Amino acid sequence: MVTVTTCQNGVRIVSEHIPHVRSISVGVWVNAGSRYETPEENGITHFIEHMLFKGTATRSARQIAEEFDRIGGEINAFTSKENTCYFAKVLDHHGELAISILADMFFNSLFAAEEIERERQVVLEEIYMSEDAPDDDVHEKLWAVIYPNDALGRPILGTAETLATFDGEKIRAYMAKHYGPKNVVISVAGNITDELLATIDQLFGHYEASKQAIEAELTYPEFTPGEIVKTRDTEQAHVAISFPAINVKDPAMYSFVALNNIIGGNMSSRLFQEVREERGLAYSIFSYQSSYADVGAFTIYGSASKQQLSQMQHTIDATLLDLVAEGITETELENAKEQLKGSFVLGLEGTEAHMNRNGVNELVHQNHRSVDEVLAAIDAISMDIINELITKILLAEPAIAIIGPEY
Repeated sequence: MVTVTTCQNGVRIVSEHIPHVRSISVGVWVNAGSRYETPEENGITHFIEHMLFKGTATRSARQIAEEFDRIGGEINAFTSKENTCYFAKVLDHHGELAISILADMFFNSLFAAEEIERERQVVLEEIYMSEDAPDDDVHEKLWAVIYPNDALGRPILGTAETLATFDGEKIRAYMAKHYGPKNVVISVAGNITDELLATIDQLFGHYEASKQAIEAELTYPEFTPGEIVKTRDTEQAHVAISFPAINVKDPAMYSFVALNNIIGGNMSSRLFQEVREERGLAYSIFSYQSSYADVGAFTIYGSASKQQLSQMQHTIDATLLDLVAEGITETELENAKEQLKGSFVLGLEGTEAHMNRNGVNELVHQNHRSVDEVLAAIDAISMDIINELITKILLAEPAIAIIGPEY
């Protein structure tokens, strides 16, 4: 059972007691992602995520790493377009130590000038690594086409130009705006105790919001169709095609995930079978859904040699046109439901998965469905809803990004 407790300052503690395990996963979730940055701030959310590991008033970066290694624990973080999460997984009797270190990082990071310079170079290398990988870069180019004038279209990592401007003052100013208690959720799952929850409240439940604190505001950007082609000397051409889709709060969300699985989400999907298995046109071909609080997209990715690119694109188009004309089959619908149920339940076998699910549910939905409720919602997916989504999504004009040799 998931329990939500709101501290006196507005921080929410989401806890799920799982007594049969010996681990605890805890995450500090912040409703701050790259979509809430100004153009000049692009990349600072991700840079702050790195900097919180670079030393506090009482712990060096090395000591933070060594403390978790010493107890056999894991600590990490990630930044998305809508939120940031700092998380740890440890044995249950090390839970209070883990949350105390996370709190130390959250409140007492020094942002020393020499560490900022060192980490700036690390993130710059991360940007270069992404740009060197066309199968990654093509998706960044795609989002720039979709939302050319909105933060959703800018890279989470930022750019070399914006990265060069970040310093301790800018970091603290951004955190003052976005790291206020009403934007923070502490999600903890596993063999937790009342003492651990009291420690979390003691550490996070009493700090005050800065006068600059703001609540994240949605921008409701409009999907922009178009095409970008980046010529590079690569063996393959990398293609990403995206259509406007639904937001994460849409009642048809489970149907959207099921439709993605049918089109290109797994090895039995239509695209995988047609493009790879039947015609041998590509090694990598798949689709995925991206759903945010206000907007969404459905994206297909494939890579092929210059000689086979045109045929791969034709096969993708033909597959989508067939879906629009004929819809899906009853067998595909039932298989998609069972796939969703299986992946959902099997994905909850670790405490980290529960922590992640509960953190996202609280940040985005402020609602926590039980496993049985989710399974019932999946069973309720109907052919009519799927076909409505096919028409709504696949008949729209797409955005396209291509990276590869001249063709």
